Amino acid sequence: MTPDAEGARALDASDPLASFAEEFHHPYDGTGRRLLYLCGHSLGLQPKSAARYVEQELKDWQRLGVLGHHAAARPWIPYHEQAAAPLAGLVGAQESEVVAMNSLTVNLHLMMVSFFRPGATRSRVLIEKSAFPSDRYAVVSQLAFHGLNPAEHLIEIEPRPGERALRTEDMVDRIERAGASLALVLLPSVQYLTGQSLDLPPVIEAARRAGAVVGLDLAHGIGNMPSSLHDWNVDFAVWCSYKYLNSGPGAIGGCFVHERHARSAALPRFAGWWGHNPAARFQMGPDFDPIPGAQGWQISNPPVLSAAPLLASLDIFRRAGMARVREKSIALTAFLQQLVEIRLAGLVDIITPGAASERGCQLSLRIARSPAAAKRCHDHLSEAGVVSDWREPDVVRLAPIPLYNSFGDVFRAVDALSQAVRR
Repeated sequence: MTPDAEGARALDASDPLASFAEEFHHPYDGTGRRLLYLCGHSLGLQPKSAARYVEQELKDWQRLGVLGHHAAARPWIPYHEQAAAPLAGLVGAQESEVVAMNSLTVNLHLMMVSFFRPGATRSRVLIEKSAFPSDRYAVVSQLAFHGLNPAEHLIEIEPRPGERALRTEDMVDRIERAGASLALVLLPSVQYLTGQSLDLPPVIEAARRAGAVVGLDLAHGIGNMPSSLHDWNVDFAVWCSYKYLNSGPGAIGGCFVHERHARSAALPRFAGWWGHNPAARFQMGPDFDPIPGAQGWQISNPPVLSAAPLLASLDIFRRAGMARVREKSIALTAFLQQLVEIRLAGLVDIITPGAASERGCQLSLRIARSPAAAKRCHDHLSEAGVVSDWREPDVVRLAPIPLYNSFGDVFRAVDALSQAVRR
């Protein structure tokens, strides 16, 4: 298909997911102009059904009070259980291996309490050097909690000089060299800045051979790329749901714990009553009896008003089907790549890998100008009505989301960017 306006119209006309865009609220500016929203990798758009889900809980709270825990249309005590099956489908897990709870970094800390147990010789953590800051803060603070110096116990891997993407063989080599000193490998499924989707199975296998625990951050992966957490044999994973899962700012996050840890008595954890055996939870006994599986890591009852939009979004994913979402994502991002390469050659560098298997729906574009001039380009793009994401010193991140963006959106965004970089 020719990467132009006519090609965009033809692709939109044959898009089986096109109607889903009408199930989301699209932002408008003060003049009534609909904005081109390509920022779902930062905050997803609101499903129109989210209000109905939240309003149902407010109405049930109004008419039932405490009785809503049992008698609400969606009873509140087992509320989180409604998300388990669809979340398991999105991350390639068994239903008992996932739970909707807390926020990403809180879940990461809870997982590290259980899975980062440094010993006399095995005490190092491997992360990427460009990890999302919150992940690094969490890891460094956990090292400090155990009395360990990050200068000695934190291994940070990075791309080779002059390259933007991590090489699988370099990650495997670094793990093998760390060997028996390595306690934990913590990596993203999709790198937040470059949009690179890591080739995880060889890396996980290398970590297993080294005897290390494996944890994943799916913040930019869930709802974007298919995962196979159970079959990959990772120990744990954490995620947020306000990006590709469209569940609202600060929405409830999620967690995966592999089934082999379901009943492990050897794993320490920070316990709370919602992780306790539900049959005995309200007997208020003194001894903690964890629920087998990921639910056993719950501390408090779920925030129902925060979880409601997640259920609304998961219903959309159920009807759209992740396979079709991914198929459109590949086509949308390839269309964006073609347009950038044709219309912005020499003006913009794509730092996201070119192969579809190595990226999700995000393209990160380095503006080939001074940082100040690059920032002005992003400002001009915003003035033109394109909502994108800016990362210092010179990167614009664009993410055409399959559920609510069109090929026409992509064409118009690149047209606006072409004008911005030539001003």
